[in-house]
Amino acid sequence: MLGAGLRILRAGPGAVGSTRRSLCAGAAPSLSYRELKDLKKNDVLHIDVRERWEIDRDGKIPASINIPLGELVEALQMDPVEFKEQYNQKMPSKSDPVVFSCLAGTRSKQALAFAMSLGFNRVQQYAGGFEDWVKHEPPERK
Repeated sequence: MLGAGLRILRAGPGAVGSTRRSLCAGAAPSLSYRELKDLKKNDVLHIDVRERWEIDRDGKIPASINIPLGELVEALQMDPVEFKEQYNQKMPSKSDPVVFSCLAGTRSKQALAFAMSLGFNRVQQYAGGFEDWVKHEPPERK
């Protein structure tokens, strides 16, 4: 379980922007709306793990891609060409910055744990999720 003993360390040299955080063992970094907004100005892959019908019904956070939680482990282990064909996005390397979000933080926390177990080391979650985002600005609609 990721809940116990959480610590977030500020990254030193080489960090992307002032909100870049690095992970230590057992960390479950969570971003605020403002931190996510700032990170999205840089090269970060934002994966929304809600179901496709939720995206169709409610919209999405701009510049995010949808990989439902049930597909995530398989997606993060795909061949890069297959990933690009399936999700129209470059496959992240294990050292690329990735942010997970969902509706309200439960699924994104699971996604974070999955990614960390696969060796991704620059992963974070937007725990407020879509519910928090729409309090600040409108979603992107198809």
